[in-house]
Amino acid sequence: MDHLSPAVFLDRDGTIIRDTHYINDPAKVELLPEVPAALHRLKGAGFRIVVITNQSGVARGIVTHEQYDAVQARMMELAGPDTIDATYMCPDFGPRRKPSPEMILEAARDLGLDPARSHMIGDKASDVFCGKNAGTKTIFIRTGQALDASCEPDFIAANMAEAAEWILNERIDDC
Repeated sequence: MDHLSPAVFLDRDGTIIRDTHYINDPAKVELLPEVPAALHRLKGAGFRIVVITNQSGVARGIVTHEQYDAVQARMMELAGPDTIDATYMCPDFGPRRKPSPEMILEAARDLGLDPARSHMIGDKASDVFCGKNAGTKTIFIRTGQALDASCEPDFIAANMAEAAEWILNERIDDC
């Protein structure tokens, strides 16, 4: 499986961008401060970057597909060119919704990724469970949500910079 790439799977709202609760206006997109530098460090170390996001606002009629696309485009623009390799989004309450591992497994099939050499970073227990269910290592990032003790992430980070540092140090330790 060495031909498969390692990845960092990231939740979007509250992990990459400030969570404004059903964001539907691209003008309100704000990257969390440590995100651009952390993503560039991870990309430079050979990780693919994939966003895995639940967007129930679409199913609820709060966010249109066009608004979602505009917010997504703004996030990609702020993150920088060639930083994020792909995004997988679940717009409803179907079987792909986190904590299901389906979006990670779909990305792994589509992009040639190895979940066992990958990490899932998020600010909710559902993100941690999604990563665990897919066989990744998991990082809970403290960006406003309370940690659900039952989810037991592999690491708890204060922010994206700390999460990236842990991933990069872990990789060195594995060599």
